[in-house]
Amino acid sequence: MQYVGLTSQISRNNRYSLLLLVTFPVLLLGMFYLFFFFIDKQDTELVNNDFLHAVPFVLVGVGIWFFVAWMGHASFIRMATGAKPLERMENKRVYNLVENLCIQLGMATPSIYMIDDDSLNAFASGIDTKTFSITLSKGIIDKLDDDELQGVIAHELTHIRNKDTRLLIISIIFVGIFSFLAELALRSLRFGVGGRKKDGGYIILIAIAVTAVCYFISLFLRFGISRSREYLADAGAAEMTKKPYALASALRKVDTDPHIEAVTRSDVAQLFIDNPQSTKKSFFSSLFDTHPPIEKRIELLDQFV
Repeated sequence: MQYVGLTSQISRNNRYSLLLLVTFPVLLLGMFYLFFFFIDKQDTELVNNDFLHAVPFVLVGVGIWFFVAWMGHASFIRMATGAKPLERMENKRVYNLVENLCIQLGMATPSIYMIDDDSLNAFASGIDTKTFSITLSKGIIDKLDDDELQGVIAHELTHIRNKDTRLLIISIIFVGIFSFLAELALRSLRFGVGGRKKDGGYIILIAIAVTAVCYFISLFLRFGISRSREYLADAGAAEMTKKPYALASALRKVDTDPHIEAVTRSDVAQLFIDNPQSTKKSFFSSLFDTHPPIEKRIELLDQFV
């Protein structure tokens, strides 16, 4: 197996990013239309009137949310993972590995961060050259040899080259909006009904609709983006380093202890090379994992040898 079609992969991810930017506001507006449909008791003229009055507020609210999240995503991710800048004098070995690969690829060197955790994990993030970064746990730095760590770094650089990081950040932002609305609807159901049975019925319907939409969108994003991107990044790293066996060996070690205690949010967890929240799961629950099985990834890497 060979990693090919970098330009095609980047173009596809750019199209996906644009599609997400259009699809999510449309879905959000559809949910609000459904809200007025039930509140106004299917009176078409009243529904349309209320909906048109609400559209500017919805779009402005989404725009503000997206702008704040887009501009501050790097800080939010660092806070959610406990990552701190890794200075060159702290670890010249890591900088040499990253810079040598970047020179080879003809790309700017991303910022480098470290999570002070003895578990083994890593991730890439960012939307442009100014914000691209690679974050490594202390454990993965200390417990991998140079070839293995180079394979992991190459995997993360491939995510940056493929624009995977930008696509995932867009998806995280919009899923966050739907998750917030779902939580708001459920809280209204619990605390805001105030014994009014008439209104309660509508709130229940809205809560169910919002929650269902969030659930299916999350599944779509997890299966359509997270799983496929890991296979492509593994293949890109193998092609880049010419040492697929090194990345396979690194993944075996990562699989023994990927858990990062600071990571508690599932949306941030999908950025990592292996899910840092992973635990022993049943077959059914594993179907909803954001990452493909490590065993399958190693099996595919072995085909490069």
